[in-house]
Amino acid sequence: GGAMARVADATGIQFRRLNASRGPAVRSTRCQSDSARYREAMTALIAATPNLTLLEDEVVDLEVSSGRLAAIHTARQGRMNTPALVVTTGTFLNGLCHTGSEQVAGGRVGEAPASRLSEGLKRAGLTLRRFKTGTTPRLAADSIDWSGLTPQHGEEPRPCFSFDEVANDLPQVPCYITFTQAETHAIVRNNLDRSPLYRGIIQGLGPRYCPSLEDKIVKFADKERHQIFLEPEGVDSDRIYPNGLSTSLPRDVQDAFLRSIPGLARVRVLQYGYAVEYDYAPPTQLFPSLMTKVVAGLFLAGQLNGTSGYEEAAAQGLMAGVNAVRLLAGAPPAVLGRDQAYLGVLIDDLVTKGVDEPYRMFTARAEHRLTLREANAEERLWRLADAWGLLPVARRKAAAARQSAREQLRRLLSDTRVGSTRAADLGLEPAQAGQPLAALLRRPDLGIDTLLDEPAAFSLAVRGMVEEEVKYEGYIAREQREIERLRELETLRLPAGMDYQVTAGLSRELREKLDAVRPLTLGQASRIPGMTPAALALLRVQAHRARAQGQFIAA
Repeated sequence: GGAMARVADATGIQFRRLNASRGPAVRSTRCQSDSARYREAMTALIAATPNLTLLEDEVVDLEVSSGRLAAIHTARQGRMNTPALVVTTGTFLNGLCHTGSEQVAGGRVGEAPASRLSEGLKRAGLTLRRFKTGTTPRLAADSIDWSGLTPQHGEEPRPCFSFDEVANDLPQVPCYITFTQAETHAIVRNNLDRSPLYRGIIQGLGPRYCPSLEDKIVKFADKERHQIFLEPEGVDSDRIYPNGLSTSLPRDVQDAFLRSIPGLARVRVLQYGYAVEYDYAPPTQLFPSLMTKVVAGLFLAGQLNGTSGYEEAAAQGLMAGVNAVRLLAGAPPAVLGRDQAYLGVLIDDLVTKGVDEPYRMFTARAEHRLTLREANAEERLWRLADAWGLLPVARRKAAAARQSAREQLRRLLSDTRVGSTRAADLGLEPAQAGQPLAALLRRPDLGIDTLLDEPAAFSLAVRGMVEEEVKYEGYIAREQREIERLRELETLRLPAGMDYQVTAGLSRELREKLDAVRPLTLGQASRIPGMTPAALALLRVQAHRARAQGQFIAA
């Protein structure tokens, strides 16, 4: 675990903290990576991983025996025995690229799709549907007039993703902000009849929160302009990624609308934007372990499960990989709760609620987002990572040392009281002398570095996490009480093989949804759309009966 964070830290060329002026529940780190260096560093890391063999081939079919995965068939290597497989096809499963009226089979420009595997997954019993995503044109940096654009610089010191010390000697480079204009919108509107999206050629639904330029202009017609970030793809690269300009319009229309945008009047396009339509497997076909319900040993992750976004895909790949190994070892599945990690929220949403559009992860999807702060991620998860075998010895020792430092700082804040002289130095009333540092830290006008005699004795990350914890102590405690109240529902497991069609008191709609999802616990059942208190009470009786008889659903 943690490879993505370490490689991002090593190859990042702009780091920023998003929502820094807002509460800790919604703050997050963003990194712009050098794409070529990221690819090289990740390839080197994977190639150096012990007991891992890299093989370039196309999986064309699955072999299933008695409901269990037995083997895969590849285009060049032929048959390979395997009791566990993680499928992460991205946009390549039956992929079809669209630019205007032009259609080319592929999961990415210039790369062939994986079409035969779609049929293999269907034969294995999986249902497949279609989604679409899109990408922006890539622009030549030397053809852009940067003089009138607004730069957006990275932050120093650089916020990091990894808890390790990762060297990065690359300079931070600015992104630049520009905006679409009325002329841009007119060009797009006048050419909607040439858009594969609006002509009905593309059947798959795209991501609501990353709309194409065509969608923005049609669905937000009241907006006079849309913000565009011009992002360099690397320190040595001439390619610029105009974030916010995803499109599948014809090339001549792309040329026209691009040149209507400030700074891009003479822009040269290196690669035109396009949309990709691809197959996905509705994720209610999965257990929370990300193993399919129809084939034991077959795990799915990423865009194949109906998600959109790199981090969403990587997170699922991590959990699917962990659970594939645990299946081989005969260990129980590793499942994160909604109160433990955003990854727990993401997977629970997928397997319980399903998707009708590409899914993105947002803080708003989590009920317990104050508990799931970025600052306390290591404290929440390092012991679990260790128990699942994801931490090498050196990293486990480092995590334990940081945990010890956090606990030491908590004791220091709790046990140290402010003397009268120190209180006066801080501008406090005499009556406030004698209070513990933790009590004073709850004041909005006092920070932890002001209160500590030697703040540098603790790392910036440790100080920041503990300060958040103290300042929001009351809110966090209230959230923890709610988590404890709901925990009983998560521990009540539903009986294996329960026939919802004959369960009295359930509506036809709920019977169908319960049959489709096959929830493992009462908590998971409670989150199925349309679930009612009366139906939940019926299921609670069944769960208590199953606990008494030891009948549970296997994951």
